Amino acid sequence: MRAFIIFWLFLIPFCLINSSTNNFVVNGYCLGHERSLLLQLKNNLIFNPTKSSKLVHWNQSNYDCCQWHGVTCKDGHVTALDLSQESISGGLNDSSALFSLQDLQSLNLALNKFNSVIPHEMYKLQNLRYLNLSDAGFEGQVPEEISHLTRLVILDMSSSITSDHSLKLRKPNITMLVQNFTDITELYLDGVAISASGEEWGRALSSLEGLRVLSMSSCNLSGPIDSSLGKLQSLFVLKLSHNKLSSIVPDSFAYFSNLTILQLSSCGLHGSFQRDIFQIQTLKVLDLSDNKKLNGALPEFPPLSYLHYLNLANTNFSGPLPNTISNLKQLSTIDLSYCQFNGTLPSSMSELTKLVFLDLSSNNITGSLPSFNMSKDLTYLSLFHNHLNGDLSSMHFEGLQNLVSIDLGLNSLNGTIPSALLKLPYLRELKLPYNKLSGLLGEFDNASSHVLEMLDLCNNNLEGHIPVSIFNLRTLRVIQLSSNKFNGAIQLDIIRRLSNLTILGLSHNNLSMDVNFRDDHDLSPFPEIKALKLASCNLRRIPSFLRNQSSLLSLDLSSNEIEGPIPNWIWQLESLLTLNLSKNSLTNFEESVWNLSSNLFQVDLSSNKLQGPISFIPKYASYLDYSSNMLSSILPPDIGNYLPFIRVLFLSNNSFKGEIHESFCNASSLLLLDLSYNNFDGTIPKCFATLSSSLRMLNLGGNKLRGHIPDTISPNSCALRYLDLNDNLLDGSIPKSLVNCKKLQVLNLGNNALVDRFPCFLRNISTIRIMVLRSNKLHGSIGCPHNTGDWDMLHIVDLASNSFSGMIPGTLLNSWKAMKRDEGMLGPEFGHLFLKIYANYRPLTLKALLSCFNKFLKMTLLKLLASMSTSNLKQELVDNILVEIDITRYQDSIIIVNKGQQMKYVKIQMAFTYVDMSNNYLEGPIPDELMEFKALNALNLSHNAFTGPIPSSVGNLKNLESMDFSNNFFKGEIPQELSSLSFMGYLNLSFNHLVGRIPLGTQIQTFDADSFEGNEGLCGPPMTNNCSDEGRQGLPPPASESSHSRNDSLIDWDFLSVELGFIFGFGIFILPLICWKKWRLWYSKHVDGMLYRIIPQLDFVFEQHEGKRYKILRWSY
Repeated sequence: MRAFIIFWLFLIPFCLINSSTNNFVVNGYCLGHERSLLLQLKNNLIFNPTKSSKLVHWNQSNYDCCQWHGVTCKDGHVTALDLSQESISGGLNDSSALFSLQDLQSLNLALNKFNSVIPHEMYKLQNLRYLNLSDAGFEGQVPEEISHLTRLVILDMSSSITSDHSLKLRKPNITMLVQNFTDITELYLDGVAISASGEEWGRALSSLEGLRVLSMSSCNLSGPIDSSLGKLQSLFVLKLSHNKLSSIVPDSFAYFSNLTILQLSSCGLHGSFQRDIFQIQTLKVLDLSDNKKLNGALPEFPPLSYLHYLNLANTNFSGPLPNTISNLKQLSTIDLSYCQFNGTLPSSMSELTKLVFLDLSSNNITGSLPSFNMSKDLTYLSLFHNHLNGDLSSMHFEGLQNLVSIDLGLNSLNGTIPSALLKLPYLRELKLPYNKLSGLLGEFDNASSHVLEMLDLCNNNLEGHIPVSIFNLRTLRVIQLSSNKFNGAIQLDIIRRLSNLTILGLSHNNLSMDVNFRDDHDLSPFPEIKALKLASCNLRRIPSFLRNQSSLLSLDLSSNEIEGPIPNWIWQLESLLTLNLSKNSLTNFEESVWNLSSNLFQVDLSSNKLQGPISFIPKYASYLDYSSNMLSSILPPDIGNYLPFIRVLFLSNNSFKGEIHESFCNASSLLLLDLSYNNFDGTIPKCFATLSSSLRMLNLGGNKLRGHIPDTISPNSCALRYLDLNDNLLDGSIPKSLVNCKKLQVLNLGNNALVDRFPCFLRNISTIRIMVLRSNKLHGSIGCPHNTGDWDMLHIVDLASNSFSGMIPGTLLNSWKAMKRDEGMLGPEFGHLFLKIYANYRPLTLKALLSCFNKFLKMTLLKLLASMSTSNLKQELVDNILVEIDITRYQDSIIIVNKGQQMKYVKIQMAFTYVDMSNNYLEGPIPDELMEFKALNALNLSHNAFTGPIPSSVGNLKNLESMDFSNNFFKGEIPQELSSLSFMGYLNLSFNHLVGRIPLGTQIQTFDADSFEGNEGLCGPPMTNNCSDEGRQGLPPPASESSHSRNDSLIDWDFLSVELGFIFGFGIFILPLICWKKWRLWYSKHVDGMLYRIIPQLDFVFEQHEGKRYKILRWSY
């Protein structure tokens, strides 16, 4: 019995131990068949063992598959499988062992390269709650079977790279996919091509009321955003960036009380953004960037806000930054660049202690720069392109030891460069260009330990010597010191010390650059320069080391007194994109270089002494300027056939002759063509009318062109902004088809032989700013009774030296709105008149630059720029890979008669207002409407037949600088108001019938007596004859002069032609014409006018006699 009891005492513990052991096997080890399935899965998958951290370790020697990397088990069943980042490239299909793991609840295949469709057998994994296929390389249609995984809580099929091979969701569509996802809380479909309307995808998703994360960026979604999305009250994260929503932001978004992340960048949003969304207490990330039509303003922020990322860049948000921005205590990133914010920066911003990134560039911020001393973690600070002023002091940067990048360029900051800036230990980018900084640039202490990579101080007023320590900053990649007042001599080979240097700009200082250095192979080599700008550096020769700079992209050696031929090796620098050798004394091309494989996009060889033919035309040229040389021909003459990509071509001020070749019309990309001031003859090619569909600026002035101006411009096909055919031999009429050029701003047809009437049809073009029709054979009235359009922007009108007659109609003058601006309206118009060659050109990004070129040139340019770092490329775009050759705008110039002299206006102020109607047959009194031109700077009505007094309202012309009323029939006294025109620098009232005392005033008395001669009744200074007490001349005029009444006929009896008197003098009219002055006046006005209309060979001319001007009929040949 005792033995039996002892047996059980041993047996029971043994059984317990055995039972416990068996239980451990069931729960701790994976079941044998699942282990086999995993091994089978591994064997079928194609992956890179050298990059695998999981699959490579699955093997039979380790029996417990639950211990394998990426495998999770429960009760011996595989419940989770993580094969992310395993470099898998294939082997997953419908027969895969994966789909036999029926207990699988979590599957992660992210970050692989399957390059196949998602297997349809995925539906067998009915227990799946988590499925991650993001960036796994799956492509094609998402299978309908995915929608059968009804227990899914998290689904991620997102892709960070969208392409034609991305996943597509069309059949099933978004509605079919999510209709069974009753438990889903997180849905990531970024990069999946869904292509659904706002109503379709919005209503489909609104049924997922438990959804906490919705991420559908770059899904090709359409808008507008459906209001039904407001039902998703559990949303924590909403990402819809990079879609084509074209929508307002629904007000219902303000009621997402749990929202932490809202990303709606680049969605085509418009309208006004609801301020209440900013004030969602839980919001941490808000990104609305790149929605240019989205308006809004920052609200007053409540205390205890959790917002730490705010990005409104490139939107239309405006208004001031509120003082309560300091309530955003967690804020680490603020990007409000390229908006319309204004006002001063609130001082409370200094309380943002967690700030790391601050970008307020390209706004309208004014005032001084506040201190950010409390933002100890600040690494990036950009206020580029604002209106900041005041001193830049060391106080601004005290304690900011972590600053990496500072950009305060394009402001109006003054003072010296703070020494504290030069001592920041981690500073890599220091950019302060286009300010008013002055004084000396200090030395960099411990230059060898600095990490500075970019130094841009160009376009300031810095002076003295360039610190030698700059050339000891070994990490420097960019030095931009152009357009300052630095002086002294520099040995160019000092840059050998800077092995990382890629951009060097020292242009437009007072430097003397020595390029005659020893080319010693024992010395350090020159760095690989990408952009070299040494304009106005007194080089006198092209540096020889450049011939070995195979990576050079941009070269500017303009204004350096370089003589001799252009070396052939320049054209052999295959990476060179822009070349500026203008304003030197270069004489010729070293040899013919037609066959060289140059990749030059832009070439400026203007203002040299180049002779002979043009023998170099780069095949990819987009901008060419060969103006102001002595070039005589183009080889081959059909140049247009060799310029498939040309957009801007200057060949002006040379000695080209012969006819303009029709091949120019084959350059279909041309935006600007300037052939002015050469010796071209023949007619204007008719195909130029077709070219006007793309051409914006055409200047053929100053040649010997003859014939008619082509009149075949089609409706809605004219892009011309500028047309200059001045100073040629053109005849015929003004082309009526010009009315199709709806954006025309400058029209100069002066100094030709055009025979026509005033071009009233052009009143339908409201954009015209400058109209020059002087010195032609235009005739008739300048009235336009049947045209109702206004020339709202017209501010320069030159109709001089034609045959216009009649009175100046007030209705015409009323249509010249720009001339009526008063001083308060002049401000926005100040600045020179530039005409945009490229529309919406903003060369601050590579995207903006590439938009100027076609697909082929884009690819060529990208290849050449591939070796350039992002920061260097941005720097070169901002400072301009094209800055010295300004391709974006065309500056107009015209020749006008002002202040009695002919002068060329090269830089026309948009506020300059000028009217010249001299040397015509205009008559009658000065219209009251003309005296309303408050913006007028110069007025010339001389050599006409105007009558009546000079109106006292001339005092309204407060901006008038030049007035010429000479050789007319004005009578009466000079109005006292004329003396109040304080800007008057030129006045000519000579040869009229003015009487009385010349008004006293400091301005009038400064003019010579010549300004008043030929007015017998005038007296007082500056004339020598004194006035009587009644204000008349003290001495009576000679009898011969007093006999001429001021109301005499415009045709004096003494000067009636013999022929006309004989024909019309017989009969009963002879005696009345001799005896009665009234009849003579009637005869002058009506009979001569009738003859002028009936007989085309008769024409009116003016003759001067004894200080008086007479209008008579003459036979014209």
